Amino acid sequence: MTDMNMNDIVQELAAALRGHRWQLCTAESCTGGLISGACTDLAGSSDWFDRGFVTYSNAAKSELLAVPMDLIVLHGAVSEPVVRAMAEGALARSNAQVSVAVTGVAGPGGGSAEKPVGTVWFGWCVNGKTISECAHFEGDRARVRAATVEHALRGLLARLSTV
Repeated sequence: MTDMNMNDIVQELAAALRGHRWQLCTAESCTGGLISGACTDLAGSSDWFDRGFVTYSNAAKSELLAVPMDLIVLHGAVSEPVVRAMAEGALARSNAQVSVAVTGVAGPGGGSAEKPVGTVWFGWCVNGKTISECAHFEGDRARVRAATVEHALRGLLARLSTV
């Protein structure tokens, strides 16, 4: 994806959030803050972007977002229950009304037969509803992370368009 395309997505997202008078917060693991970075690259993003949590470690997920360690132990950090808890925890610990969370295996290592490299879970909280989805992306670490950012923002934009 080119910078122009990402910029267009972020501008649409900004307009949608401003239209609702909502703010966004992020909870990121595998992207390490790239979603927040894409959002705050747009001048004036403080109107609609509240904060981002980079919770790369399991301890950070638990400490900053109140993800129960039992969920992480039982399901793994890259799982639907964990991403849902991340999205809800970020929202509860911010001034935002909307959140997006991601956790995945960006590679090149860390994958397994059950969760291969490129597996990413997404969680979106919009209008009091949490929605989750798993996606699989091909490519090296940089491509998986870039695809994750794009999917997270496009997914949020799609969900905002139905509110």
